[in-house]
Amino acid sequence: MKDHANTIIAKTLEAVNPYNATVAALQQIQLGNSIYLVAIGKAAFTMAKAAKAVFDDRIKKGVAVTKYGHAKGIIDGITIIEAGHPLPDAQSLLGGQAVLDMTAGLTAADEILLLLSGGGSALFEVLEDGITLADAEGITQQLLSCGADIVEINTIRKRLSKVKGGKFAAHCAPAFIHSFVLSDVLGDRLDTVASGPAYPDNTTAKDAFDIVKKYNLSISLHVAEALSKETQKSLNNVDTCIVGNVSQLCDEAAKAAYELGYEPTILTRSLNCEAKEAGRFLAAIAREIAQTSKTSCAIIVGGETVVTLQGKGKGGRNQELALAAAEGIGGLSNTLIFALGSDGTDGPTDAAGGIVDGESKKLLDAKGKKITEILADNDSYHGLALTGGLIVTGPTGGNVNDIAVILCRV
Repeated sequence: MKDHANTIIAKTLEAVNPYNATVAALQQIQLGNSIYLVAIGKAAFTMAKAAKAVFDDRIKKGVAVTKYGHAKGIIDGITIIEAGHPLPDAQSLLGGQAVLDMTAGLTAADEILLLLSGGGSALFEVLEDGITLADAEGITQQLLSCGADIVEINTIRKRLSKVKGGKFAAHCAPAFIHSFVLSDVLGDRLDTVASGPAYPDNTTAKDAFDIVKKYNLSISLHVAEALSKETQKSLNNVDTCIVGNVSQLCDEAAKAAYELGYEPTILTRSLNCEAKEAGRFLAAIAREIAQTSKTSCAIIVGGETVVTLQGKGKGGRNQELALAAAEGIGGLSNTLIFALGSDGTDGPTDAAGGIVDGESKKLLDAKGKKITEILADNDSYHGLALTGGLIVTGPTGGNVNDIAVILCRV
């Protein structure tokens, strides 16, 4: 069954590779001979490479800002900058300024090709006057630790930035922006992917302060002042196309499972809850199926869970989901659950996610390790390592949310 899981993972990630999707989308549009390329996010290198293949020397200048380790070489004529994620760093500011400098003073005769993918909120940054990098890092860390979802996190981020919440598009006017988006946000909220640098913002200052109150965030007076200012609510120099999302991820996993003899069911494409709770819920479903089903089944869920940090361990949301599921499927001989991020990275680790079966809990018990204690310390990475349950793919070049799959073999 682990071989089957690995096959599903490999085929699914290959099918949602952003290079082919971006090439196909770009071949459908007509652009002139004065193209400025801006690629932002974990898939920026791959998407920029696709744009270069389509438009070649029609691209006058280009900047791609991606996560450390995600650039796989050079692209002629494109400046590639690697930066911090999930927290912004000095390189994020360098990348943001490089983009602003390149797009300053453009005219209506110029066109900007904007390629966006998840992770762009941290990777691409120019801070509002009076906001420091320490401010941005601090509030982002608070939001990541308290269990806030990506919409809430980016609602705050937009107001600390000169390039988020539609402000980048306003900076580029009168040049027109053709935006192509690899969505990592549930419901494909375009004002949230990479914090919507070229999309009208649907959130308000009141929303931002409601989030501060909800999670009891500690903010300074100058951060509060920035949060009180509104973002761009309308834009007339942008069109937008989605080139990939979590629905595609789920569909491809279902197809791969079917080819291996499983009857696939996509349970949801919008999973959004605590990772541990998602793992326990999937384990409960798995036990029911294992005891009652007369056919081999693959239950597929897509989305993005959250982790409320309470311990000092190492892990990511998909690893935490998998380890929590291990408790519930302990002892089952015909059941396996895996969860992974489509970008190949899960939290601040080198793993994409985790895989567990009926033996995982037994292996940990034999080593004197209790799953509940490992989860309490948010140390799923080391817990899964003890069972051989880490999924390591390396950066995939894509980013369309996460997927978890139950396999039950009859």
